[in-house]
Amino acid sequence: MALAVEAKKEIVAAHARHKKDVGSTEVQVALLSARISQLTQHIQTHKKDHSSRRGLLLLVAQRRKLLDYLKGRQPQQYQALIAKLGIRK
Repeated sequence: MALAVEAKKEIVAAHARHKKDVGSTEVQVALLSARISQLTQHIQTHKKDHSSRRGLLLLVAQRRKLLDYLKGRQPQQYQALIAKLGIRK
């Protein structure tokens, strides 16, 4: 369940630090958040899909690690990002 190309471009454009930025921490967290929301909807429909549930847990852990890194390096950008994405912490 990958993101559509257009959706991915919109997310990258909305969170990029500069024009050619595609891999900063903020962009990675935003992309992971979009995939997490897609998988959450899928799992609500297909409750016995345990392989997707495992994938969801891995994505959540990866996003958590990136957020912890960002919080340690740039706390102001961390606060702005979680407010923008609506992530609770």
